[in-house]
Amino acid sequence: MIEIIKEKKDIEEFFKVLKKRGAVNSGNFSDTVKKIVADIEKNGDTALEEYTKKFDNPNFDIKNIEIKKEVLKNAFDSLDENTKNVLMRAKERIYSYHMHQKRDSWMYEDSIGASLGMKVTPIEKVGVYVPGGKASYPSSVLMNIIPAKVAGCKLINMVTPAPQGNINKLVLAAAYVAEVDHVYQVGGAQAIAALAFGTKSIEKVDKIVGPGNIFVALAKREVYGLVGIDSIAGPSEVCVIADSSCNPKFVAADLLAQAEHDEIASSTLFITDEEKAKKVREELINYYNNAERKAILEKSLTNFSKIIVVSDMKEAIEYANRVAPEHLELAVDNPEIYIDSINNAGAIFMGHYSAESFGDYMSGPNHVLPTVATARFFSPLGVDDFVKKTSLQMLTKDAAMSLVDDVDKFAKLEGLTMHAIAARVRKE
Repeated sequence: MIEIIKEKKDIEEFFKVLKKRGAVNSGNFSDTVKKIVADIEKNGDTALEEYTKKFDNPNFDIKNIEIKKEVLKNAFDSLDENTKNVLMRAKERIYSYHMHQKRDSWMYEDSIGASLGMKVTPIEKVGVYVPGGKASYPSSVLMNIIPAKVAGCKLINMVTPAPQGNINKLVLAAAYVAEVDHVYQVGGAQAIAALAFGTKSIEKVDKIVGPGNIFVALAKREVYGLVGIDSIAGPSEVCVIADSSCNPKFVAADLLAQAEHDEIASSTLFITDEEKAKKVREELINYYNNAERKAILEKSLTNFSKIIVVSDMKEAIEYANRVAPEHLELAVDNPEIYIDSINNAGAIFMGHYSAESFGDYMSGPNHVLPTVATARFFSPLGVDDFVKKTSLQMLTKDAAMSLVDDVDKFAKLEGLTMHAIAARVRKE
């Protein structure tokens, strides 16, 4: 069960555990994935059918790989009205938030008369991977597809495994709500390869997004360069920064909400009040005793979670910046005063009522976030992931003449004489 620690040496040992937790151990999987990817590239649908029969559904027929639009609609129509409304409201809020991320092309004329700018163009074709099997997440369907729709992508292909021919009804309904173009019942490394190379049944895309297991992660690495990818998703985590103003029940529930994801999820509390830390642990144990996912919670809370007592908010924020968590909650009064000090976090939840759970489903910002310290250099999934930017430049004769001598000099410094001539010839 989760421990309370405050000694520097114990904190440093815990950070070492977190660092190891994020390592991708490909083991013997790498060779398997390479073989699958190469087979799909060479043999297309034939290989795709073979692997799907082997891993997901022995009765699979490639002719039925695409799930028809009416099946998606029927899945939505079969839901009760309350569930339909929840999905539609989530779509509206996610769509509204991501509309604020849209960028327009721009151009300006500078002091020498050069016209310079940037053209923003949607990526034409994208693939979205949606996990299946142990758990199904309709929220991830919405979070991955809606930014692509906002960006203006012309083709959005969704792939998801169908164990024994079954796909979660809510996933299909979410695909209908998100207005995806095509849904294919195929998963694993073979699905990633099919999106990257294209087959007779599945059109090739330009970028692939969405989380998956180790086979999916390694396949995305394998095809990167041929197509773009979002990132390699790791295990999930939350850090909570709290002081004496926090509500122990709120904090305990939020720590458990993250810990129930899987056995290597991490929940860390940095708290300035030792008595409140003890109360948080008490509340956490109370929740745990009645929890449904006890086996998962027991492992994640024991192995990858801690309550850490710190001297002040400055120390808490310094530690949080080192962890660079996927989710960071500020369970404090006036959380906005600390925002400028936080440099590394995928998403920040500000105040006592901004639970991470709201962000997972309904707030609007994307819940596809950088994990295992990659918030140091990655951002949440968003509209920018589904567009490309092209620089624009148009020099008048006068603008070119004002730069030619400098270009000539610079090119010669680098030993590129034809670069120099290409500029100088316009003056001569």
